[in-house]
Amino acid sequence: MDVKAVTDKIELVGLATIKPYKQNPKQHTNQQVAQIAASIRNFGFLIPIVVDERGEIVAGHGRYLAAQKLGLKEVPVVRVTHLTDEQVRAFRIADNKVAESEWDPDMLRAEIEALKVSDFNIDATGFTDK
Repeated sequence: MDVKAVTDKIELVGLATIKPYKQNPKQHTNQQVAQIAASIRNFGFLIPIVVDERGEIVAGHGRYLAAQKLGLKEVPVVRVTHLTDEQVRAFRIADNKVAESEWDPDMLRAEIEALKVSDFNIDATGFTDK
């Protein structure tokens, strides 16, 4: 597979044309959606929603919900057409599962402290003072 061929296909599409996958096993709480919305508001929509050729979400349900919350009319998407139905189903699970990992508490604390010194609102990171 040519990776460049996939990453060069970021499109802006109407949010209304995107369809959530009804059997998405990853659930998003209202708090998480609010955090994703805050991230988009603070940093921009940096990670596109991944959709299939029918406009159904493959990855990015949380970003979709956050875009709705923000009242966005258009969002960036990557449209994947090279995956089989089985690969799409597996990727929906893998995209969330393989991102799970532990935090190095000392490094995280140092990064948060550096942001606090510069008066950056750390709530935008999804973390709090605690």
